[in-house]
Amino acid sequence: MRPEVRPDARSDRERLSRWHRTDWMALLSGVLFVTVGILYLSVPDLPADVMLPVVLGGLACAGFVAVLSRAIRR
Repeated sequence: MRPEVRPDARSDRERLSRWHRTDWMALLSGVLFVTVGILYLSVPDLPADVMLPVVLGGLACAGFVAVLSRAIRR
């Protein structure tokens, strides 16, 4: 039988292992699409040929941040 461990007696590593890592690609992509949706609602005559490069550039930046964060984590 395993002895009871008090919550304050846990090591820092055990306490930190409960947290998950941030998925930067998903987070930044979500922020980008919410922003694009707000722009379309607030400026309905905004042309699509302006928004396409903005969306693609935003996704590229989100991917770059995700790659950098993964490289730093390792």
